[in-house]
Amino acid sequence: MVVDPDGSTRESCELTDRTDLTWHGYLPGAGPGTLYGYRIDGPYEPAAGRRFNPRKLLMDPYARALTGKVAWGPEVYGYEWNRRMTDDVRSELDSAGHVPLSVVVDNRFDWRGTPRPRISWADTVVYETHVRGFTMRNPNVPAQLRGTYAGLGHPAAIGYLKALGVTAVELMPVHAFIDSARLRQLGLSNYWGYDTVGYFAPEGRYASAGDHGGQVVEFKKMVRSLHAAGIEVFLDVVYNHTGEANHLGPTLSFRGIDNEAYYYLDPHDRRHYWDVTGTGNTLNAGAPQTLRLIMDSLRYWVTEMHVDGFRFDLASVLARQFYEVNKLAAFFDIIHQDPVLAEVKLIAEPWDIGPGGYQVGNFPVGWAEWNGKYRDTVRDYWRGAPIGVADLAYRLTGSSDLYVDDGRGPSASMNFVTAHDGFTLRDLVSYTSKRNQANGEDNRDGTDDNRSWNCGVEGGTDDPAVKELRRRQQRNFLATLLISQGSPMILAGDELGRTQQGNNNAYCQDREISWIDWEHADSELFRFTHRLIELRAAHPVLRRQYFFTGRVVGGGLKDVRWLRRNGLEMTDEDWGSHERQSLAMVLDGDLIADRTATGERMVDDTLAVLLHSSGDACEWDLPPGTWAVILDTAQPGEQPGTRVVRTPDRLRVEGRSLVVLRLSEPPAAGGDGATSAR
Repeated sequence: MVVDPDGSTRESCELTDRTDLTWHGYLPGAGPGTLYGYRIDGPYEPAAGRRFNPRKLLMDPYARALTGKVAWGPEVYGYEWNRRMTDDVRSELDSAGHVPLSVVVDNRFDWRGTPRPRISWADTVVYETHVRGFTMRNPNVPAQLRGTYAGLGHPAAIGYLKALGVTAVELMPVHAFIDSARLRQLGLSNYWGYDTVGYFAPEGRYASAGDHGGQVVEFKKMVRSLHAAGIEVFLDVVYNHTGEANHLGPTLSFRGIDNEAYYYLDPHDRRHYWDVTGTGNTLNAGAPQTLRLIMDSLRYWVTEMHVDGFRFDLASVLARQFYEVNKLAAFFDIIHQDPVLAEVKLIAEPWDIGPGGYQVGNFPVGWAEWNGKYRDTVRDYWRGAPIGVADLAYRLTGSSDLYVDDGRGPSASMNFVTAHDGFTLRDLVSYTSKRNQANGEDNRDGTDDNRSWNCGVEGGTDDPAVKELRRRQQRNFLATLLISQGSPMILAGDELGRTQQGNNNAYCQDREISWIDWEHADSELFRFTHRLIELRAAHPVLRRQYFFTGRVVGGGLKDVRWLRRNGLEMTDEDWGSHERQSLAMVLDGDLIADRTATGERMVDDTLAVLLHSSGDACEWDLPPGTWAVILDTAQPGEQPGTRVVRTPDRLRVEGRSLVVLRLSEPPAAGGDGATSAR
């Protein structure tokens, strides 16, 4: 029905035609700007999984824009809301005027011939950010545009991203979402946006042009501006659940249209939902109607909105075709065969909270994965946990133990140390325990498995030694991330020293604690991060398309060598020691074994990376030759090449530091590439 902004009916149109289980009709004169909603009648039998209620005005799952917010009250529930909270009796209250409305939009847009960036996985550096939080406090963005798509597309914002050197922005959810009743009661909001209600509609609260369709044009302008700057746009998408919550949640769209098709119902009790997302419901990607909705949504965002990739929240849910995780599920078959989606980057968050839900390393060819093992290993190593260096070597070289067997390369590993969910980088080195009291859950929410270290003092401190150690630790994490094989992802603000004051689950904090603080930005850390990204871009040996072999492949040297501090190669005993805190990785630039698109063999400098997590300084024997220090986390301001080490001279490596060296002069002909122990 066509409705006015207050929800009152202007015109009703009964859908009398039915094709392939879909009801449809034609409404003359319904042009751009028309507001509408659905009313659907049918049996109300919660125990059987049927929840139809014609008194509820429903959002169109295919709406290109939504306007308005949920006005929480008994009107939005499909059942007779009362203190006993049972859903047996159907509600007779009309929800019109209490729910968002669907908007007809004009899809025409002038892309001005702006080409999409075509960046290889090997060259991709992802920047995970929030549309609102990125610009809310940026003084260089006009006040009226801060926190909006237009703000992110403003020259000041794009100029910053270009200056940093990232190649893609991964936007936290921008599909239309709602704030839960509980958060509204607490005076909080769904800042992260993981309660989707519209998979085709850009969130209206991020549009300076308003939410009556202007959000669609503004989003497209943002993408056009980012593309013009050579920056790709990825979306964090939530096809695993919706904002309708559990069986006692509101009836806003999917539940009232076809509850049995859109959601997984508990096979033993169809009144309740089978929940492997922790939100109350799980979207049924195994149902044909739901699977079609997801695929249509993905194609729409690629073809009409010109996005370049997707990060799938709790992606293991999409593999649950028959409740069990199955990487041969219909969703993956369709993705692989779709000519539109074959052109974009696909990233999985490879877990959910259900049985068998942790699937790191198990997604099929064509997918990259958030590598949770990378995050955990790198955090453990730099905080000094007794884990040795064996697992670290796998993570530094692209996690071949996870991805090589199924035919994928290093770029399948989306490496990250921090993400929106958890501590920021600065908090990772400043807090051992979370500080989530502001979320209204008595600090029970958020993970306790932070693998963090406060460097000796919990929270803020004026101790100069602790502050310097924390700065070095931040540099260690960033340096490790950007010299590792795979695809690095940086959390927005980490390069500026952003803090959330110990909150590791700021999903409901739409305020300064979540917004980037440009006024107090750590400019030195920004310059160091930019330098790391430049270093990565300058050396193909740091961004290989294929895994190292560890074997002699030419010139009598291995493509990767692992050395102890005495210069000798690691032994099985060394790899098995949990007390080892030092490791050298030597990457031979002549043996990259990758080729350019024209077939030309790539050649690079030989690099040595020294990692030392002990708090004590040490002396290090380098392989034969002359080595120039090009990066040292203990001396961030040092210019590359200032220090040169000619073997047999040793290099002093400070405690808790990472050093990168370039072989500027190889050893004399006839050398065997070995260094004797001392």
